[in-house]
Amino acid sequence: MHSDLIIIGSGPGGYHTAAYAAGCGLKVVVIEKAAPGGTCLNVGCIPTKTLARNAEVALSFKEASHLGFETADVKLDFARMMERKNKVIEQLRQGVSTILSAPGITFVNAEARFVDAHTIEAGGETYTASNIIIATGSVSKTLPVEGAGLPIVIDSTALLNAGKQPERLVIVGAGVIGMEFASIFSALGSKVTVVEFLKECLPALDSDVAKRLRKALEKRGVDFFMQSGVKRITETGVVFDRKGKEQTVEADAVLMAVGRRPATAGLDIEKAGVSVGANGAISVDDDMQTNVEGIYAVGDVNGCQMLAHAASMQGERAVRHIIGDQDNSRLDIMPAAIFTNPEAACVGMSEDECKAQGIDYKVGRANYRANGKALAMNEPEGMVKLLADASTRRIIGCHCYGAHAADIVQTASVLMCSDATAGDIAGMVFIHPTLGEILQEAARAL
Repeated sequence: MHSDLIIIGSGPGGYHTAAYAAGCGLKVVVIEKAAPGGTCLNVGCIPTKTLARNAEVALSFKEASHLGFETADVKLDFARMMERKNKVIEQLRQGVSTILSAPGITFVNAEARFVDAHTIEAGGETYTASNIIIATGSVSKTLPVEGAGLPIVIDSTALLNAGKQPERLVIVGAGVIGMEFASIFSALGSKVTVVEFLKECLPALDSDVAKRLRKALEKRGVDFFMQSGVKRITETGVVFDRKGKEQTVEADAVLMAVGRRPATAGLDIEKAGVSVGANGAISVDDDMQTNVEGIYAVGDVNGCQMLAHAASMQGERAVRHIIGDQDNSRLDIMPAAIFTNPEAACVGMSEDECKAQGIDYKVGRANYRANGKALAMNEPEGMVKLLADASTRRIIGCHCYGAHAADIVQTASVLMCSDATAGDIAGMVFIHPTLGEILQEAARAL
């Protein structure tokens, strides 16, 4: 079968790109070896955020006495919680299937492998196209330590499908995945311990904000062992080295949350001549094209920005390059969120990066505890941190933690795409009372 475009993978970089390409008049074939929706929908963003909502409700019950309620008899039904998560996934999966059955799109549920630069074999059939987009996502990484293969060690996919809530959960890694699960399961009542090799959690986040978020989780009972290297894992827990001393923490389950790596196994991409970097990611240019003309890679598999929305926008850019259309999207301004409780989010430069690159900058801060809406919501924990170019006051970064941090940073992202200055934001009308006013206060502080 011949088409204009073959897309390997049906995550956001797959189904969204397919719909966009079909809307541009291209005949598209999407090949997916697993369930439609990819990592994000099936074992990533969506199920995690569904459980995060359960955790949010659990915390609301725990703090209800501050609002005048007594909720002593509230109990968690773990099985029903997981059932709700599965229903959310299935509903959205059906929506993706509908997209992939639209006119102009052919969906093939089989494993794909390259035969050559323009030919794919899947399910015993051969598919050809002038253009191919690889959108195969990523898989969990693990540490090469003794005991890593024991039954007690699980990845995020296994934890999302657990039949029983672990009483004692040890999380190896304090990145996005580790921090989100630490927040979720501690709120649900598990005893959570996080072991991290680096000095601070969430290295992509401004260290000032990351530290405050970690402290907020510590107040909720999460134990953190930073600058600690895992030595081995046993059937009963994790042994790690901290400041030259060996320590042990017991566990019923050990979540390996040390990041993800591009998923290219089984693709036979070497037959297409596609270059792969030392980190396993497929190398691409600004148009998402690989070293082979007509072959593109979007999303986690290119290692540029492992975010679902990045995959979608990269896919659109690739399609526009294919059809020769102009692309004005600002992929250099890529907001990201961590759905802990409280939330955290960021866009643009951090203060750490500004210092490292010698950028002359100014900082403006504003705290949630001075905001009327935050206090009315009983959400006083949080801060917005704005960074601006010292001479122009143009906003170059925003980092935030607190209730609805993602929404606040999304607003900052929109403003950055318009090259807004601190003065521009300070002069805008913000609804009162809203959390958005914290962003304006940070701009005024600049």
